[in-house]
Amino acid sequence: MTEQNERQTEQKRVDYVTKQVADQIKTNQQLFEQAHHETRMVDQNYSDNASVNLYEVDDAMETNAMIEQQRQLVARSYESETILKHQLDTLSNLKKSPYFGRIDIKDPGETTPESLYIGVASLMNEDKSDFIIYDWRAPIAGIYYNGNLGNVTYPTPAGTQTTELVKKRQFTIKDGHITNMFDTNETVGDEMLQAALGEQNDQYMQNIVATIQKEQNDIIRDTTSDLLLVQGVAGSGKTSAILQRIAYLLYHSRASLNADQIVLFSPNRLFSHYISEVLPSLGERNMRQVTLAEFLSRRFEGLDVQTLFERYEVEQTHGIANQAAQTYLESAACMKAVNDYCQSLTTEQLKFSNIMFDGRIFFTATHVRDIFAKLPQKMAIADKILATKNGLIKELKQRVKEEAKSDWVSEAVSQLNGEDLHSLLGEKKSEDFETEDEQLDYVSDRLATKRLRIVYDAIYNNYFFDPYAQYADFLTQNRPAIVPIDSWNQIVANFKQEIEYHRISLMYCSSLLYLRDLVSGSGQNRQLEYVFIDEMQDYSTAALIYLKHVFPKAKFTILGDSEQALFKEIEAPQQLLERLSTALESKRPNLITLNRSYRSTTEITNFAKSLLPDGDQILPFNRHGDLPRIILRYSMPDAIRALLEEVDNQAKSSETVAILTKNATQAHEVYQQLRQSTDITLLTDTDRTLPTGILVMPIYLAKGLEFDTVIAYDVSVNNYSDPRSTGILYTIASRAMHQLILLSIGATCPMISDEQEKLLQIEHSI
Repeated sequence: MTEQNERQTEQKRVDYVTKQVADQIKTNQQLFEQAHHETRMVDQNYSDNASVNLYEVDDAMETNAMIEQQRQLVARSYESETILKHQLDTLSNLKKSPYFGRIDIKDPGETTPESLYIGVASLMNEDKSDFIIYDWRAPIAGIYYNGNLGNVTYPTPAGTQTTELVKKRQFTIKDGHITNMFDTNETVGDEMLQAALGEQNDQYMQNIVATIQKEQNDIIRDTTSDLLLVQGVAGSGKTSAILQRIAYLLYHSRASLNADQIVLFSPNRLFSHYISEVLPSLGERNMRQVTLAEFLSRRFEGLDVQTLFERYEVEQTHGIANQAAQTYLESAACMKAVNDYCQSLTTEQLKFSNIMFDGRIFFTATHVRDIFAKLPQKMAIADKILATKNGLIKELKQRVKEEAKSDWVSEAVSQLNGEDLHSLLGEKKSEDFETEDEQLDYVSDRLATKRLRIVYDAIYNNYFFDPYAQYADFLTQNRPAIVPIDSWNQIVANFKQEIEYHRISLMYCSSLLYLRDLVSGSGQNRQLEYVFIDEMQDYSTAALIYLKHVFPKAKFTILGDSEQALFKEIEAPQQLLERLSTALESKRPNLITLNRSYRSTTEITNFAKSLLPDGDQILPFNRHGDLPRIILRYSMPDAIRALLEEVDNQAKSSETVAILTKNATQAHEVYQQLRQSTDITLLTDTDRTLPTGILVMPIYLAKGLEFDTVIAYDVSVNNYSDPRSTGILYTIASRAMHQLILLSIGATCPMISDEQEKLLQIEHSI
């Protein structure tokens, strides 16, 4: 068959599938509207029944049974509506581009190959007799990504199966029409990748199921590793692959896993927005997302927690006050010291607190210690804290009865208005009491219980234990040998002062939370199945150990690029795996390294990797463009004029033009210089959405993001004098997809040497 005939045959099949999709959308839309109407009717009926009179006992029993029945009907109705809505979303995703791949396989003993088409979701024909599209996550679809022509194996519920891969065909289908089609022995041919990677960037990341490479597929389909470490160079598709991995896991374990059992730690809120459409485009609900700063702030209620960005800004301006102490506090050795310290704590060493109520001491710290001291010595400390909590709650119940007879309660009751009195009586009425004194006792008891709820909450939340005083004691007793006594004493003093002013530096957070959890026996979540951590090079070992403590049952997928370390030194992948698998006590660790960069043109990638001592390991994808340019100006006015001209020129052909600066102060200065002359957006760490157009931001907010054009602001020796800035410059350069411009106000920094300048177009001031 000729190529033209082949294409016509394939287009006829696309037309057939598109019609099938359209027909099923129409049918499902009718069913959805019907289900939505039924849900509203059942919901209304439930509301009517829930508001009937419940004063008569017999009526109440009958009504409660009816309400429970209605509640179950509402739940089933909502579930049916949700299922139909999900089916409609899936069909809508298939409508314009139903599939992207085809494999022809021939099982042993068969003479005729069977053709299978691969898309973002499965689809059966109208009578449900056959699959016309196979979901890319189905076991058989693994052949498309990993198999070469010839004999291949693939997993099935019955075990590994062998088949012969006869043909692998790839499609680009837009609005129901084939725009590109070719046969290949590779996962995805260069032609398809060229087209996908050459498109303009927008404010959302796209799913990559049509262009998944073999090494990315290995990441996606790994279901056995309890620690999967993905070390990928900038633009290698590691984040995309991780999101496809989440979609795959939800598909693979759909009977036992849902999106609420997965959490992704994102580098910032902008990134969270950027990736927010990937899973919905695959028909899956988004997993939970949180930044490390948000996670810590929730655990330190009432404290102003320093973020990684705030620390970076301080260190950029003032340097690191005590590097040795900071390194120790964020190490595995410190976390082990915390664990040892907690195991050896005695009753006398524990720091208990008074429990207050209305400005007076309700339970003294001494009383709490007495309860704790009476417990068996062999009990674990966390169990003793729990037993102490239960003992205090038991005492509180007795104290409520005593407080109900106190003067303050009598006075509060005497001042109750009719509405407050009715609220305290609840379902009771005045005639239910034989005497006024009986009613007064009842109301007094209810009022005391209500007001003393604050004491109950304090006990329940372990406020009788002072973790900050305990941590200060830990610090005092555990000075590392590498830190001089005077320096360590300053570290302890700084911590105490910060707590007094209701704030805390990042370096204390992980070990303090670990200590608090070990003593109190709280803080763990055993429901989560998977934890994903992006930009892991920005996490301390202590932070990762603490997250493993918080989610003890979860499998961890940790990804990043040590070359993009903005906040610490670069580390080799194998060394990183060994360190983390030991620290996290992993039984089945796995390291997958991605060395090919797909984001940038070859010219941009070649320049970016030349900045690194081991950059030769990075492999550029064969997509060519202009050489990166460096613009040299020797005064601020000249530099701003050149920047403005460049921004306006690039905005004509690029959806996103990002001016990336070393820190927030410089980003604000650039914004102030340009805002009167062009439409520009300044992004900060409080922003949650990523617009298109001309943007300016500090580099740490661009982690994980990509832009059509990147302008690196002021790469001069004055701005980047420290050799440790290599990671910053590399990260800036590797954000660019199509154009990279570097602006230097004065002589360039030492990282851009004569060797690097050979890879640049150099534009001097005229």
